[in-house]
Amino acid sequence: MQLPAMCLLAMESCSGAHYWARKLLELGLDARIIAAHLVTPYRQQGKGGKNDANDASAICEAASRPSMRFVAVKTVDQQSMLSVHRLREGYKADRTACINRIRALLTEFGLVFPQSPRY
Repeated sequence: MQLPAMCLLAMESCSGAHYWARKLLELGLDARIIAAHLVTPYRQQGKGGKNDANDASAICEAASRPSMRFVAVKTVDQQSMLSVHRLREGYKADRTACINRIRALLTEFGLVFPQSPRY
């Protein structure tokens, strides 16, 4: 199937959306990403609920709105840096949770420590 140049292709944001948007842009198409929370109001729940057909219809409806805000397509470098930040934040959360579990366990035995991990 051959699509005309600068044909608008809209997709809901997901884990692979930036990759596919970059590939579609390389082919000369107008690929745009819509944040999921902006697509939801256009989804027809009804009898069918959430399915591929309702999702596609909602994305088309949302993309056709003149005031729709689209997500900027990230470069590979931008995605890589964001991944590093997400990993770091995850490790920080895991560390905090582990410290809190240890403190709670020690408290059960009468050993109470301050919340700061420095002590």
